[in-house]
Parts: sequence; C-alpha cells; structure tokens
Amino acid sequence: MILLNPGPVNVSERVRKALLRPDICHRESEFSELLGGIRDKLLKAFVPGAEAEYTAIVLTGSGTAAVESALVSSVPHAKRGLILNNGVYGERMSAMLSLHRLAIPELKMDWLTRPDPETLRLALRQHQEVHVVGMVHHETTTGLINPVKEIAEVVDSQNRVFVLDAVSALGGEALDIAGSKIYMVAATAGKCLQGFPGVSFLLIRRGFMERMRAYPKRSWYLHLPHYYDEQERGTIPFTPAVQLYYALDEALNELLEEGVANRIARYRKAAALIRQRLQALGLKPVLPPAVQSNTITAYYLPDGVGYAALHDGLKARGYVIYAGQGQLEAKIFRIANMGALSQQDFEGFLSAFADVLHAVRP
Repeated sequence: MILLNPGPVNVSERVRKALLRPDICHRESEFSELLGGIRDKLLKAFVPGAEAEYTAIVLTGSGTAAVESALVSSVPHAKRGLILNNGVYGERMSAMLSLHRLAIPELKMDWLTRPDPETLRLALRQHQEVHVVGMVHHETTTGLINPVKEIAEVVDSQNRVFVLDAVSALGGEALDIAGSKIYMVAATAGKCLQGFPGVSFLLIRRGFMERMRAYPKRSWYLHLPHYYDEQERGTIPFTPAVQLYYALDEALNELLEEGVANRIARYRKAAALIRQRLQALGLKPVLPPAVQSNTITAYYLPDGVGYAALHDGLKARGYVIYAGQGQLEAKIFRIANMGALSQQDFEGFLSAFADVLHAVRP
C-alpha cells in the first residue's frame, strides 16, 4: 500500500530490516551505544556546526508526546505560555497548556492565515507573564507553512522562549534551528525522517535544558529534565521501544547519506509533480503556492464528489489519501508526499487518481 497520508509513512526495506536486529536490554551497554548514536546523528543532521549548543532527547511516544513534554517542562513557577493557533495542531498545543492552567488566551487565526509577527510582539509586551511561545511549523490541517524565522526573531527580541512543533516539518522543510535561536524543537521518527511511528525526540538548547531543572515537575513520564539526566548517563528512565530505536537509527543513516537539503528538494519535486497534474484535472488547492509545504497539498473536493468515494476508489488501487479535519472535514482532502516513495510511485498514484476521479464525478 502506498501511503499518501502525513504519517505513518512508507519506509525503505533497509529501515524495515533494522527491526530484526538482536533483542537487547535497555540497561546494557548495547542500548547506551544505540541511544548515543541516535542523539549524535540528530544533532549532526539538524544543528550542523552548533552540536555543542544543543542536546537531543529521545522519547518512546508519538510526536504529540514530544510536543507535550516540551510545553509542560518549559514553564517556570508563576509564568504562562502563549500559543499561535491556526489549525488543529495549534489547538492541541493550546489544550496541553490549558490542561495545566498555564495558558493565556491564544492568538487564534483563521486556518488559512499565517501568524502576524507584529501582533505577537504587541501581545508579549502586554503579557509579561508569558515565558513560552509555542507554534506549529507545518500545520498539516491545511499544509500551511508558518513563518518560523520571523516569529523566532520576535520571541528572541522579547527575551522569551520559543517552542516549535516541527513534527510534520523536520526533514521536509528548511529550518535554521541554531541561527533562529529556537530553544526547543519537537519532532518524530514517523514522518519526514522516514522511520516508524512510536519514537519522538526534542532538540533543546543546552543552557535552557539546564534552566528547566528548576521548573515544576508536571508529568511523571514527560518531564524532560528526568530524560536529560538519564540520557547524559547513557540510559533512559522508562522502558523504550528498542526495535523502533533501531529503525530510527537506520533512518538517520539514510538521511545523512542523502543529505537533509537533498531530501527537502526531493519532497519539493514530488509536491510540484502532484500539484501540476491535479491542476490539469481541474482541482482547486486550498492554499496559494507561496505558503504551501513541501510535503502536503490540500484540495477542495470537486463538486458532487464525496471524500469516501475518492478514498475508497484509490485504496482499492493501492493508494491511501487523507481526509480533512475539523471544520474542513467535509470540504477538503489532503495528499502527502513524505516517505520513501519513488517517482514511479507518484506516477502510479496520479494515473489511478485520474481514473477514480473520472469514475466518481457526476
């Protein structure tokens, strides 16, 4: 089955075979070496030249676990967080802070609108209690890319901490973490890294990681200083999904061999192919090209065509697309192009899409 949903993604045979490596105990030196290698490769891939300034923390859990751990671990006593919300995943970040009564009212935008840096600047000046600003890099609700560099500059100028949900972006979009002074980036193995779901990670500025030691412990499983202390000693506080770590390790080997910039270019090329061919079929994208991601394109459903008919017809031919979410559920569908997919895979999908569209259109 060819997965054209935004995770889990198709993986290479090389990554799949990594699951068959020998069983090991997570309290033994073999696991320490595996974990240390993963952490080093994450820094090499995503903060090249600034590895000494950052640390990588690996969790067993989905990307949501990484995002929640970042938010609940990063707010000191008597401080609050502010979320820029323009989609389902921004809403999720806001809910995470609200659960612990750590949020001020979010800056909420239409789902097709990017955050305005100057509006954020004004809000931070008005709310001195805000310590953390959170935002989604790639809002997969619509495939929208938010202005990370511009928002990061505002957050830094106001001496606040920027936490970025890059779960669907890291490895698929250009991101200068160190140059933008981003304190924490949350991501996962099972999207643009082309690994399996179930392992996530964070890239954190070392100075801020040390500061978080003094912050309240709001979760037993997701408290980042606990992970940091253990992983600096080559171990881990809770039983990890060892085989998934093997697969992440191999996926990182593939990424470093391909090169992050080359992977981004490959994804961009695949997205351009999909957009060109679907435009020729008369489909209307939800977003203008300037704000579209490299890995997801959202389209309005054609008149008279329901999502179920389109999805089921494609799945019968071996291709899985993705529905809209929330208020857009009945209006749009999404096509992702992340994962270990070839030009031949996309050509086959596009041919199948044309056939199914012709069959289901009234």
